[in-house]
Amino acid sequence: MDYNNIIGHENITNSLKNAVKNNNIAHSYLFEGPKSIGKTKVAKIFAKTLLCKEQGVIPCNKCSSCLKFDSGNHPDVHIRLGEGATFKKEQIEEIQKSIKILPYEGYRKIYILQDIDKITKQAQNSFLKTLEEPPAYVTILMTVTNSYSLLSTIISRCQVLKFTPVESGKIVKELIKTYEKSREEAEVITSFSNGIIGKAIEIAKSEEFKKIREEVISIISDALSSDKVQIFTLSEFFMKQKEYIEEILDIIMIWFRDVLFMKELGENKFIINKDKIEMLLSQSIKLPRGKIHSIIQTISKAKSNILANVNYELTIEIMLLEIQGV
Repeated sequence: MDYNNIIGHENITNSLKNAVKNNNIAHSYLFEGPKSIGKTKVAKIFAKTLLCKEQGVIPCNKCSSCLKFDSGNHPDVHIRLGEGATFKKEQIEEIQKSIKILPYEGYRKIYILQDIDKITKQAQNSFLKTLEEPPAYVTILMTVTNSYSLLSTIISRCQVLKFTPVESGKIVKELIKTYEKSREEAEVITSFSNGIIGKAIEIAKSEEFKKIREEVISIISDALSSDKVQIFTLSEFFMKQKEYIEEILDIIMIWFRDVLFMKELGENKFIINKDKIEMLLSQSIKLPRGKIHSIIQTISKAKSNILANVNYELTIEIMLLEIQGV
């Protein structure tokens, strides 16, 4: 495993390579970005590089240190996750005790703390002194979805590297090359990934996503043609698939975006659901432009309500009813 396995994020990987090349390695790094975007993978490759006996800007993948790292048995690599929902003070205190012990091999110890935004305020205050004065042999790599939950004093003591969505063309290329998807399939998957490579790969490997997408498209068709009594039957699907609601609402939003493009442009150049052109065309002819806009607003409102923990079942039923007759 090395930087060749990373799709996108060249600005970050180049920055880390330059830090090694110039011997300008910070004691603490904060890798910030959405879930599954590649933060932990990059952190692990950087850690592997720092421990590599060849001491180059990339890991050699051949020395005893690299081989131990890849097998998960390197004694100077410590990967920690929060216990349950949070990083607690007791867990941070255990890490602090471990940090005081000298490396078993070489001259460096690496701590990778995943999802550090789950750390409690009490634990942050306890950890602050370690970040202020870490031993020279320690490098701390932390991943976080959103650094706003961290104390400003924690952030100020870290080098922050922000991960942004990967260019769609790079994701499409990877899906075609590595996962043997057709260009059409790769473009559809990429559109649902929002530039998050891990999510794209998960969708590419998931038969469940294909099944859910087909069911959602069928529900959209039924919602546009059924009576209001049947709408409540359709809502049962959303109750059973509650854990996938973010993806389901994205599928619905992208679908009506495509319907709008068909309505206004009359061509499929910008269409994402290219395998459903005839159905999109039929709905674009049937639905007034104003209704399509209203449906898109309704879906957006449903997403916001669910994030705000508004009654889930009621939100879904209102969305389906409004899709039927906004």
